[in-house]
Amino acid sequence: MEAAQETVDTATEAREMLVEPRFRGVADRFFDLFQTTANGGGALAVYLHGELVVDVWAGWAAKDKKWTHDTVALCFSTGKGVASTVLHRLADRGLVDYDQRVAVYWPEFAANGKGRITVRQLMSHRAGLHNARAFAKGPHGLLDTEGMATAMAAAEPDPRRFFGPGYHALTYGNLVAEVASRVTGQSFTDLLDQEIAQPLGQRGFWFQMPEEDRVRVARVFPRIRTGLGWSATSRVLARIPRIAAIAEAGMADGFDELVRSPHAHDAVMPGWNGVFSAPALARMYAPLANGGLIDGQRFLSTETVEQLTEVQTWARDYVLGIRPNWRLGYHPAWLRVKEQPRRSVGHYGYGGTGAFADPETGLSLAFVSNRLGNNLTTVSDLRLPRLGAAALWVARNAA
Repeated sequence: MEAAQETVDTATEAREMLVEPRFRGVADRFFDLFQTTANGGGALAVYLHGELVVDVWAGWAAKDKKWTHDTVALCFSTGKGVASTVLHRLADRGLVDYDQRVAVYWPEFAANGKGRITVRQLMSHRAGLHNARAFAKGPHGLLDTEGMATAMAAAEPDPRRFFGPGYHALTYGNLVAEVASRVTGQSFTDLLDQEIAQPLGQRGFWFQMPEEDRVRVARVFPRIRTGLGWSATSRVLARIPRIAAIAEAGMADGFDELVRSPHAHDAVMPGWNGVFSAPALARMYAPLANGGLIDGQRFLSTETVEQLTEVQTWARDYVLGIRPNWRLGYHPAWLRVKEQPRRSVGHYGYGGTGAFADPETGLSLAFVSNRLGNNLTTVSDLRLPRLGAAALWVARNAA
């Protein structure tokens, strides 16, 4: 692995928008999304064969503040893909073995029958530790990084893990971060900088965000609402057998308020509190779409890229109720097209943000926004699937 290049804050330097002519239609679709303050704001970045071809932004970071080139956004589960990439960088250097037991790196993890769970199983949501409601104690329990790790290490895993994956909506990032920190003896914040930001020359990656940079974060809206209130709804849903796992995995106490609070940036919670810029995300996925290379530098080996694009389990996910076909820390790009990019890898987040790489076309794309979903639901919408489909069409037809 070549030595990391000196960090250059390209997100700050790139003060002009960029649209390569073939992608004008994609950019037009993007600009149409942000016509009023009710639409909020966002940014879109696209790489093709390792070259930046789209870098645009529009709309409002807050009701009285325009989105600019250096605005960043809370991207929720999009961060799972970033955290996974950190671990892949370590595996690439032989520091982590996907088929090794997690307990070899994190001895306490062996408690209560988890001694045989491997890193591969953990990265494909088969560790049986989806229940964030059980591990996060109190309204701010999700911010207790050490407490979450201790609780999960001591927990008995859900037996359904033997039959299929169970989406670790809020716990996945904690698990990956703890393994990475145990292996290296470093904080995950330092690893994020050393393994992702520095080699890519991008500063637009945070989980625990410095106070001086928080002014750049777009204001998330609207509030996450449920009919009975968040806590009451999650308790009710947790008693209904068919959907209990959804509440357990994604409805920890206080999450609805925490996502709009400055305290969301106080801790390292890679499953949900990642703050990113679109150019940074798209650049991180660019080598995953191009055999591990970016700017002629080796970011990941071709062997590692091949492994991380392989489907790890075809079974139905007992939390989501669908077959996500989990890769090693990613899911496939879900786009508004008939012919899906079947070797793609990426991760989408609550509200509609996300990023992906498609090795078949050399395309990587990232979309971030502070507007959660649409008027019907804050969970997600079709903005990213449609933008991704438009960009994929161009990439598939590129000369």
